[in-house]
Amino acid sequence: MEPYELSVTEALDQLSAKTLSSVELTQSCLDRINRTEKSISAFITIDSEQALHQAHEADRKRTQGSGGSLCGVPVSVKDLMCTKGVKTTCGSKILENFIPPYDATVVEKLQEQGAVIVGKAAMDEFAMGSTSENCAFGTPANPWNVDYIAGGSSGGSAASVAAGQVLGSLGSDTGGSIRQPASLCGIVGMKPTYGRVSRYGLVAFASSLDQIGPLTRDVTDCAVMMEVISGYDRRDSTSVDLPVEDYRAFLVDGLDGVRVGVPREYFGEGLDPEVNRVVMNGVEVLKSAGAEIVDVSIPHVNYCVAVYYLIAPAEASSNLARYDGVAYGLRDSGNDDLFEMYKETRSRGFGPEVKRRILIGTYALSSGYYDAYYKKASQVRTLILNDFKKAWESCDLLVSPVTPTPAWKIGEKVDDPLAMYLSDIFTLSTNLAGLPGLSVPGGFSENGLPIGIQLQGMHFQEGALLRCGYNLEKGLNLERKIPSL
Repeated sequence: MEPYELSVTEALDQLSAKTLSSVELTQSCLDRINRTEKSISAFITIDSEQALHQAHEADRKRTQGSGGSLCGVPVSVKDLMCTKGVKTTCGSKILENFIPPYDATVVEKLQEQGAVIVGKAAMDEFAMGSTSENCAFGTPANPWNVDYIAGGSSGGSAASVAAGQVLGSLGSDTGGSIRQPASLCGIVGMKPTYGRVSRYGLVAFASSLDQIGPLTRDVTDCAVMMEVISGYDRRDSTSVDLPVEDYRAFLVDGLDGVRVGVPREYFGEGLDPEVNRVVMNGVEVLKSAGAEIVDVSIPHVNYCVAVYYLIAPAEASSNLARYDGVAYGLRDSGNDDLFEMYKETRSRGFGPEVKRRILIGTYALSSGYYDAYYKKASQVRTLILNDFKKAWESCDLLVSPVTPTPAWKIGEKVDDPLAMYLSDIFTLSTNLAGLPGLSVPGGFSENGLPIGIQLQGMHFQEGALLRCGYNLEKGLNLERKIPSL
C-alpha cells in the first residue's frame, strides 16, 4: 500500500511508530496530485513548498515528543475558508487574487494539531451549486469516472480525498454540500449541528445554514477530525458553548436500544431504484446490528426545496453585497461613475448561478414581497423543525438516501437549474433544521458509481450518528480502495 492510500488513523499509527515520516507521506500525496490533478482538477491552489515545510515541522515535533492529534497528516481545505497568506477565491473571479490577512478558526485548529495543509480545494462559486461546475477555475471530476460530476459545492474536497490526493479535507455544507459530494465520491462526510464548529473565517453564503465539516475515507477518521475542529469560538456569535466530546469513544460495536427511523417521504417518486436498493440494504445492516427500525413521517419535507431557495438566496443577496470592487477583490476601473463601477465589477466578477441567486434573494427581500416570500419561507422552516421534533419522540436518528440518483455526467444538467436544485431534496432539511447529518458509503450503481446512505440526528448528537455510521460501515464491509486513475 502506498502512503497516500492510508486512512488518517493508519497514517497516525505509522507516524507514531516512526515507520513513516510526514515528509514521506506528504511527498506521496504531492506525487499523487502531480499524476492525477490534470484529470481530477480537485484544487484551485496547491502549495507544495508550504506543505513540505509543515511536514518537516511535524517530523521535528514528533522527534521532540510533541505534536497534535493530526501531526503530519496531509489535508485539503475548501477554498472559502480563509488562509493567511494563501489565496482564498471562493471559486469566483471576483476574489481571484484575494489573499486573507488571517486564518479561519478551523484552519487555526488544523495547524495547532499539526495537520499539513496541501492546498485549497475547488468548489462551486461561493458554494452555490450541486456539481462544482460553477467553479470559475475548472470543474472537479469524479475519481470513479472522470466524465461524471464529483458533486458540490465541496466537490474538490471530496474528489481530493477519494482520489488519494490527501487523507482528509474540510468542506462546508449549506444545503448538502458535504454529504452530497461525499456520497457521489464514495467517502464519508459529516455536516455538524449548526453552532458546533466555528464559522469565523468562513466566507458566508447563507449565514443561518452554513456549517463546516470533515470529509474522510472512513467513519473513524471523521470522528478524529470532528474532535479537532469542534468547539466554542467567541469570535463566532452563532458558536455554541458546549464541551467537545470524545467522538472516538462512540465507535463501538452494536446498536442495541437504538431506534432508527425510516421517513416514508424520502422513498417516493423520483428515487432511483439503485439508490433505493443500497439504502434499504443499509437499513437491514442496521437492523442486524441491533437497531430497532421505525416508520416515521417528516410531512413538510416536500417544501424544503422551495423554502431553501428563498432563504438561502435572500441571505446570499445580503452577504454578497460587500463585493463591490471598493475594498478588495476585482474592480472594474473603466468607469468614473461609482454606480457604473459597482455594476460592471459585479457583472464581470460573478458567474451566472451567483447572479441568479442574488436576483432571487433580492426580489424575495424587496418591499411588498418580503412577507409573501422570505417571511413565509421562515414560517415553513419552523414547521420542518417541528416535524423532526415529532419524529424524535419515536426514534433516535433517521436513515435515508443522500441523493435521488448516483452522479450524472458533467454538463448533463448545466442548463436546467431546477433539476440541479431538486437533486438536494434529501439533504436540505438537515440545514433548515440545524441538525447534524452524516453520509456513509453504501455501495455502487451498476456502472460503478458510488451511492451513499444518509443519517440524520438530534441537535449535538454527532456521537450517536458516528456510532450508527461506524456499525453501518462495518456491517456493509465494503472494500476501501482508491480509484485507479
